[in-house]
Amino acid sequence: MLVAFSVAPSGTGRTDGSVHDAVAAAVRIVRSSGLPNQTDSMFTTIEGEWDEVFDVIKRATEAVAPFGSRISLVLKADIRTEPREGELSAKLERLEKALAEQE
Repeated sequence: MLVAFSVAPSGTGRTDGSVHDAVAAAVRIVRSSGLPNQTDSMFTTIEGEWDEVFDVIKRATEAVAPFGSRISLVLKADIRTEPREGELSAKLERLEKALAEQE
């Protein structure tokens, strides 16, 4: 499965509104998990089995807790009935191929 998630604190008390320190703490958990992952400016996507992916997301969310009085968590999952590996990059490769064929 692939799960894209965004986790951030609110009620941080920071005047600039930045949450980069909290996000860095969450991303550190994801990267140390050993699961395939990718982070962009809005989401971190992680690939693996249900239990291992959600364990990492839980720990990443817990890592954000010290940075504010509340936590916002947004999830989007791609769950296949027949498991596949390597979809983190394979989906993008299929997209790029389709775009090239349309030119």
